[in-house]
Amino acid sequence: MISEPELEGEWDPGRPPTAAEEPESPRERVRGPRRAWLWALGGAVLASAVWAGVLTAQDRFGDAAPRIAYRHAEDLCKVKLTAVSGSTEQLTGDYARHEEHPALDWAYCAHGAPYVDGRLSYGAEVLVRLHKKADPRTEFGAGPTGLGGIGAMASSGGEVEQVPGLGERALLTRRVGGSRLEVLDGGAVFSLTVQWYGEPGAADPDEAAVQAAMVEDMRALMTSLRK
Repeated sequence: MISEPELEGEWDPGRPPTAAEEPESPRERVRGPRRAWLWALGGAVLASAVWAGVLTAQDRFGDAAPRIAYRHAEDLCKVKLTAVSGSTEQLTGDYARHEEHPALDWAYCAHGAPYVDGRLSYGAEVLVRLHKKADPRTEFGAGPTGLGGIGAMASSGGEVEQVPGLGERALLTRRVGGSRLEVLDGGAVFSLTVQWYGEPGAADPDEAAVQAAMVEDMRALMTSLRK
């Protein structure tokens, strides 16, 4: 199976919290001047160190190359999450990574907003994977995706529904405190995850509006990368 073994997790931070850091609730935020979403970057940094093993496994799937109608993005943060920012807070893409390999190209961007005491804090991840040798159809929606951080979520968690009219197949997963949209189109797999953190008493966002914004930004992302 084409998988990222280092990404297993239940939508957790890139490292397990210590006893002193253990959150009291799923919505509790990280305090201090740091952006609450910065912990997501640890998973992305560690992922590149083990990517070679993933590519070796992919090479065993045969020679039939899947169709790819999208270009590789060296800086995925150039694609703004305009609609999501309008439904949450103004998100800034501050951390981009990408790698190109014979079997798989991937590009990643982490978005966040400054921490504001007493309000919700938002974070987002965008991941684009171009599978050039192994067809990702058989595994799409069957396991965790992403490069760690908020993108690493087991398929058994949350409510999943089909999103029509987006690529060949699109899945929206809803969980407490966030949503993830995944799209399959030929050998290309797109993932957009949005998560929010709030102290007790902070008003929850309009989740339906956030999810509609995610679909809008996903369409814009796919259009911008189409060859």
